[in-house]
Amino acid sequence: MITIAGWPTGRSSRSAVLAQFGEGRADLMQWALTTGDPLADAVVAEMHELGMSTARPLLVRGIEDGLDSLEDPPPALAAFLESTETPPAYVDDVLLDELPRAWFSSPSPVHILSLSAGALVRVYESPSIAKVLSTTGRLVDRADKRLVETGTWLTQAMLPGNLRRGRPGYVATLNVRMLHAHMRMLALDRGYDSAADGVPINQVDLARTWMDFTLTSFVAEDMLGFGLTGRELDGLYRYWWYLGHLLGIDARLVEGITGNDGARRVDDVLQTVTGPVSDDSARLAAATLDSISVLLRDLFRIPGRLSRPALDAITRRIHGPSMSQDLQVRAAPVADTLLTPAIAGVRRTRSVRRRSPEQWQAAIDANIAAERRRAGEPGEPTAYERGATGSAD
Repeated sequence: MITIAGWPTGRSSRSAVLAQFGEGRADLMQWALTTGDPLADAVVAEMHELGMSTARPLLVRGIEDGLDSLEDPPPALAAFLESTETPPAYVDDVLLDELPRAWFSSPSPVHILSLSAGALVRVYESPSIAKVLSTTGRLVDRADKRLVETGTWLTQAMLPGNLRRGRPGYVATLNVRMLHAHMRMLALDRGYDSAADGVPINQVDLARTWMDFTLTSFVAEDMLGFGLTGRELDGLYRYWWYLGHLLGIDARLVEGITGNDGARRVDDVLQTVTGPVSDDSARLAAATLDSISVLLRDLFRIPGRLSRPALDAITRRIHGPSMSQDLQVRAAPVADTLLTPAIAGVRRTRSVRRRSPEQWQAAIDANIAAERRRAGEPGEPTAYERGATGSAD
């Protein structure tokens, strides 16, 4: 288990959290900053003890086929799989099959845009996340591939029914979790300063990333004209409780959130202990935006010469002028002006479609079918598939 003692010196201070949010939140943040993922970290330590040639096949089989497929599983792997295969009481068929459907009311390019300009840019605002990527050699040169693979995981995780044990979304999510554990150990081996930044990929970092895939993305898509109702958001947040469980995020940090307002209250605490934006954060943001600007030509029919300015304008709308300046995202007033009528048109079209339940559900079904076809196409193993077993740095 990877933990440290004391409050990290680069993460605000306990007294600041105590003054703003009270003793309970201050205690929780201290624990979260100094704790990684005890179950997954124990599996990684066990894998190194057993030897990778012995441990890798056991991990792969256990994740894909379940704990009962292993005749004599090592204790840490058994504890990890027992936890992931024991869903919380709120998980039922409705959650698994129905609640994620609202996410597919928007087509794939919208999610890619909110993932890049919204979620990942804000993930990279965290200096500790940027330092982990820098320390492990994953900073900029793999940014485009990381974006594609994150989108692949996200879609697999959101497809209805895909979080059942052994299904692609479940397997992919556990692979992402194990990749985090391997990166945690790798970062420490390569000199990551836990005394300053907390445990690499700690519980604050994990919960804040959860917020970026939920709150940041939901708000970003609403800004682009693809808003959701309160009931739809409630269902998606509940679905993400379970995704958080599978990703190794402590329930105290995310469960109970059922809307954007509640998410903002928790996110305010997490943001207080995140730390200032670094130069690495700006480099990551730039690499991510460079990788995705071409999508705007299809999404909003924006000419190629305006696609990057439009993406900068969208990014500044999502993150605000102050943070955008820290991330060195350029102002694009002309593109920003052009975005306003395009987004208004999207809102009108979406509003008309909502008036017909049949059309609305048909659009969702079509998007789900398209993503299932895309997910079934052959491709190279992702970094999280390779890295889950410690076979890739």
